[in-house]
This record gives sequence, C-alpha cells and structure tokens, in this order.
Amino acid sequence: MTGWTDSHCHLQERYLAGDDQVRANVAETLARASAAGVERVVVVGTDATTSAEALALASDANGNVQVRATVGLHPHDATQGVAAVSELARRGSPVLVGIGECGLDYYYEHSPRDVQRRAFADQIGLAHELDLALVVHARDAWDDLFEVLAMEGVPSRTVIHCFTGGPREAEACLAMGCDLSISGVVTFKNSAELREAVKITPLSRLHVETDSPFLAPSPHRGKKNEPAHVSIVGEYVATLLSIEPSELREVTSANSSRLFQWDLQK
Repeated sequence: MTGWTDSHCHLQERYLAGDDQVRANVAETLARASAAGVERVVVVGTDATTSAEALALASDANGNVQVRATVGLHPHDATQGVAAVSELARRGSPVLVGIGECGLDYYYEHSPRDVQRRAFADQIGLAHELDLALVVHARDAWDDLFEVLAMEGVPSRTVIHCFTGGPREAEACLAMGCDLSISGVVTFKNSAELREAVKITPLSRLHVETDSPFLAPSPHRGKKNEPAHVSIVGEYVATLLSIEPSELREVTSANSSRLFQWDLQK
C-alpha cells in the first residue's frame, strides 16, 4: 500500500435510489481522493438503509480507490432495533468488512440509554458471530461503553471511531484491546486532550479517518468534508508524533488493512 486509507466515511446517502447524479458525485469524490493520494476508503452504515447503500456503493466501485463497507445501527437510531441490520450482515458480501457504527451516545440521547445499550450489545454479538471488525461510536458514555464491552467481550478487531477522549480514555480503550481512529477533530483548537491522547497511543493501534461529510479538518472546518482530506488529518497526526507523514501513512494503512482483513477479501 502506498496511499492513505480513510478508515471511516459516509458517502452513500441515496445511493440505492439509482440516481445517476448521486453516482456521479461519488465517482468525482473518489477521483479527488485518488488525486490526494488516498488508496482505500471504508464506507460506514448507520441503519439498514445506509448500510445497504454502503454495500451497493462498495460493490459498484471500479476506480483507483478501493472501497469496502460496514453495516450497523447508530445509537441515535437504536429504537429501530438491529433485526434488519443483522439480516443484511448475515447475507454476507465480498465487500462487507465490519459491523457498525454502533455504540453509545449520551450527548444527544436520541434513543433511551437502555435501548442504546441493548442495540450495542446485539451488534457486538453480531461481530463475534460473523468474525467482522467492530466499529464503535462513543460520546459522553465511556463508563457504560466499557461496561457493555466487558460484558459482551471485545471482538479481536475493534476500533473506536472518531476518538475524542483524553489520555485516560485512550489508555482504557487500549487496555481493552481497542484501536483508536483519529478524525479532523484533532486539528481543532479546543482538542488539546485529544492531542495528548494521540501522543500516548502506539503507532500500531492508530487509524486516520474523515467521518466525511462531517468534521472537516482545519483549515476546512465548517465546510463539507470528503476522503481527500484524510491526508490533512494524517499529516497533522504525524507532526504531533514527530514522524514523517509517509511513515504515518504506511502504518495506519497497514493497521486498517489488518483491522478490516482487507487483503483477505475476495
């Protein structure tokens, strides 16, 4: 691998509708990513519809950027239940590499906490059952998150996506066997604790992502994000760690390949 890997993005909305303009926009976005040195992206589902869209997008991709997909139910939508997502995952697909994003979000609490916990636990079980990576969303819910993970057992390939905690949370995640994926939030002025967390995380446990179209890194903050910007995140993290961007790129891409068992996919 010579290019960047965006380990988490959302490009798929309305992809199943068969809208030629949507498909053209995706193709243009991936072309810009390729021009920016991005080699691989993971498109992440947040409910049954976006998960199906992610699988369709990844299956259709035929350009210079390789695309894989996950299926999952976001904690915001936990009241929907995981049955439809589970059925989609169990059907299998050559491009399916993970379960999620799933987890707990007590900042917004769009779903009751007990419902979030149950949906999260069910998806941890699905990742175990299908031997897929687990992609975790965590916001203002660390203690409950660790409790559910401990009760259900942490899948051997688990990543905390868009990690925004500090050193204490990073150490706890790492101790449980989770990797950390860093987004453009690390470039924000008020993210000093996150930057300290990145500094104590072993290179072998780091990933970089855009979470696009959200959380564009500085100097693009407030604008629509896209996978091409993962190089900005990676270069910023490399500066924090006092290493060359090329080293950070190679290591994080290898880490994401391991996490998602990319090279084992047909």
